[in-house]
Amino acid sequence: MLFLRNSIATLFLLLLFNSQALSQKTSRTEYILKYKDLAIKQMQTHGIPASITLAQACLESADGNSTLAREANNHFGIKCHNWTGDTFLHDDDTRNECFRKYLTVEQSFQDHSDFLRYRERYKFLFDLDPTDYKGWAEGLKKAGYATNPNYAQSLIKIIEDYNLSQYDHMIGSVPPSPKEIIADKEYKPVETSSLYKISLTRELFKKNGVAYILGNHMDTYENIAREYSLFTKELLRFNDLDKSRPIEDGTVIYVEKKRAKGDKFLEKHIVEQGETLYDISQKYGIRLNELYKINGMKEGAMINYGQEIKLR
Repeated sequence: MLFLRNSIATLFLLLLFNSQALSQKTSRTEYILKYKDLAIKQMQTHGIPASITLAQACLESADGNSTLAREANNHFGIKCHNWTGDTFLHDDDTRNECFRKYLTVEQSFQDHSDFLRYRERYKFLFDLDPTDYKGWAEGLKKAGYATNPNYAQSLIKIIEDYNLSQYDHMIGSVPPSPKEIIADKEYKPVETSSLYKISLTRELFKKNGVAYILGNHMDTYENIAREYSLFTKELLRFNDLDKSRPIEDGTVIYVEKKRAKGDKFLEKHIVEQGETLYDISQKYGIRLNELYKINGMKEGAMINYGQEIKLR
């Protein structure tokens, strides 16, 4: 009889515990209301539709109820890749996969935005209208964010069922796309400018506020310097070179000193295959020695594929 009473008491406690656990589960509506402001903030700073951020968070974190969300504050299922922070092992496609672990939910939202904005395979998304949630959903699937063949449709359904697109219209403007920021933009200097002579014979461009030309295989640094009344060493210094090298068609050649940091809308760069820090310095118009300093690296240090490089 005593055994039966103990068994009943144990069963009652288990049922009570389970019912409490179920009652503490966050609903989708509660989750959206709790984190909508974070999504809107990320749209302001990174240009990702708030509706997409919220829908992905709902789907990837099971509305904040997944083990990954509860124990690692990871609401987007982002795996370690080249992550140097805390990690969390979790079964996904295979057992004990490595996921990123964050101190706060806000860090998870921030990292998700960085993950999309600064990786090459997602950059085309930022050329879409920021209110085109369907285009973004299809684009994320196309870029390989998830393996689920119905991923885009799942995001769209969440957005439409919960009217998440309303949050895409709560800000006035979004940052320019990464592609737009680094595109070759024609530059017309005023006649009194020292660069005006260059613009008379060559198309002059500006990147990160720094003027440059696009060289061709017939050019040499010596000839360009002579043509525009510059010292060869000066031109080489503008381009972080200690000696002349062959010029290929389309080579970016700066004709004034590069900046100490990058554009305010591009805070970092993810290293592509075969890329060097010199390539990055030329791509963004940032002095090479400053890039080493910003990233706490010794001059001449090597960088690796997938490594995060700060631009400011």
